[in-house]
Amino acid sequence: MPYPSDDARDRPWVMRTYAGHSSARASNELYRRNLEKGQTGLSVAFDLPTQTGYDPDHELAKGEVGKVGVPVSHIGDMRALFDGIPLNDANTSMTINATAMWMLALYVTVADEHGADRAKLAGTTQNDIVKEYLSRGTYAFPPGPSVRLITDMIAWTYTNVPKWNPINICSYHLQEAGATPTQEVAYTLSTAIAVLDAVRDSGQVPPERFAEVVGRISFFVNAGLHFIEEIAKLRAFAQLWDELCRERYGVEDAKLRRFRYGVQVNSLGLTEAQPENNVQRIVLEMLAVTLSRDARARAVQLPAWNEALGLPRPWDQQWALRMQQVLAYETDLLDHDDVFAGSHVMEAKTASIVEGARAEMAKVAEMGGAVPAVDSGYMKSQLVSSLAQRRMRLESGEDTVVGVNKFTSTEPSPLQAEGADAIFTVEKSVEEEAARAVQEWRSSRDQEAADAALARLREAATTDENLMEATLACARAGVTTGEWSAALRDVFGSYRAPTGVSAATSGSGEAPEDLAAIRARVRATAEEMGTASLRMLVGKPGLDGHSNGAEQIAVRARDAGFEVIYQGIRLTPAEIVAAAVQEGVHVVGLSVLSGSHLEVVPAVLDGLARAGAEDIPVVVGGIIPPDDAEQLQRLGVHRVVTPKTYSLTGIMGEFVDVIREVHGLDAATGSPTPVAGS
Repeated sequence: MPYPSDDARDRPWVMRTYAGHSSARASNELYRRNLEKGQTGLSVAFDLPTQTGYDPDHELAKGEVGKVGVPVSHIGDMRALFDGIPLNDANTSMTINATAMWMLALYVTVADEHGADRAKLAGTTQNDIVKEYLSRGTYAFPPGPSVRLITDMIAWTYTNVPKWNPINICSYHLQEAGATPTQEVAYTLSTAIAVLDAVRDSGQVPPERFAEVVGRISFFVNAGLHFIEEIAKLRAFAQLWDELCRERYGVEDAKLRRFRYGVQVNSLGLTEAQPENNVQRIVLEMLAVTLSRDARARAVQLPAWNEALGLPRPWDQQWALRMQQVLAYETDLLDHDDVFAGSHVMEAKTASIVEGARAEMAKVAEMGGAVPAVDSGYMKSQLVSSLAQRRMRLESGEDTVVGVNKFTSTEPSPLQAEGADAIFTVEKSVEEEAARAVQEWRSSRDQEAADAALARLREAATTDENLMEATLACARAGVTTGEWSAALRDVFGSYRAPTGVSAATSGSGEAPEDLAAIRARVRATAEEMGTASLRMLVGKPGLDGHSNGAEQIAVRARDAGFEVIYQGIRLTPAEIVAAAVQEGVHVVGLSVLSGSHLEVVPAVLDGLARAGAEDIPVVVGGIIPPDDAEQLQRLGVHRVVTPKTYSLTGIMGEFVDVIREVHGLDAATGSPTPVAGS
């Protein structure tokens, strides 16, 4: 749906649920059901191999296929994904970044096959690679070439698919990575500047038409529970974006300066403890982005109440959709002019965020813009520090999360009475079938045509030619996602983003009493073992790029006196084992949030055993159901911690306990620290 019309009673947003799993055909069935229930747009979730440019049979894809979204390996999968869905009438959002150009090429090719008019295709590719280096980790290429891909997409869609939003500059994951409202606004708009400057300077758009390109830029934001602050943040976004469009890019048409944004409310703010509380959290966050008519979301998608436990079922997604429909069609909350206009509180809060964001944007500009600020590690370290400070406030009780660090007594939840059936799980056979299917696809296509298309893509990548047409040719020739990405990696190279851990701080002043106690235990244990320090390896196996937890463990472990080895995301089990052996670590901590724990963790355990290092204990953290946790412990994992275990300092105590157990030391030294919430 478009922006609000002059009639304030119009229901002014596209209603979506973020969905996709297992296979293209299974996801197509889900999309059709959701559209029948009144959903007005599609929001496609892709699995991690698709997002990072690997086919289902690649080593790094093990355990990740179909877990957090749908695998799309080639044009055949895209055909199946949208079978029976008229693309001329669809409004499709695709959460895809590194491979955004490839997914758009597949989508447009399928639309062509449907006989759809390209000029009528409506939707969005997220395509904000900058935030992937800061938060979500699904990048494939270095920052410079990634911005080139975005530039080419924007220039191509402006001419060929004029209703398409070619980039959805995304602050959502910045908030989850720790960004304050000021940082969220500043870093997002700094990214917008980097992208628009690149498009302008590429010469692919006539200067007199550049305002139209600016008008196609959209945003994707997060909404947390600080209700007033979130509304003020969105007003600050709108004010600064309007100012930027006018002053930097000379956009005179007010409609083209409109801050167009969609929102997903804060999924990582959902709790595993007392998950029924997530319902009211979701509703309050939805209100923050819909009540202020002057800063209202263009599209809203809500998580399900149980996403902190695992993949939601269709019924859970239906509940999230019904929340939006009740607000839109049963209440009068949308029937008035902006209810916050003239509020002194709101104006003061908005002004504060605007002032802070301007100052932070100036710092980024002094570094040369968003890309150099990413490459240097500055922005990442700022986010890791902000999240570390937030965690400290949670653990000290300064910040309250109901059911987690306060009001923790609870009755059994009837919503969870079904146990494991209360969440959706992906069968292991899905990965096996996807790997077999992509191999069959390769063997049945015209290989000469595929090879020629890939050669043409590599050649174009060495020039300043727009890469969209070469990518469309690859789509038509049956090239796979992994092959398209590998061809560009051949030219652009690979990249490992700064972790931000070394420069991060968790606060100033004296350490809290419980952390000081853990430091004493770490020192005492090292002395008893006759080593200078206790060494911990923090590992992120597989393609799971949600590194916030791993980074916070690394920062807190360093603060607790451990020597920490953390090499960032996207490591194979073999690389983790090699690092553990080479560094002579005393404990390995693995962080897995994508649901691949039953595949990647045993691979690490097996690797340690083959290397003669089975005496190195392994601790696993992530979104891990109780039955899976028991299975991992039977396989040899010493501890499993989940989001319920909110005390990072308590987890450090668990690490010390494990080391002492393995080395036969008296567990009473320094007295173990109980893990809060466990």
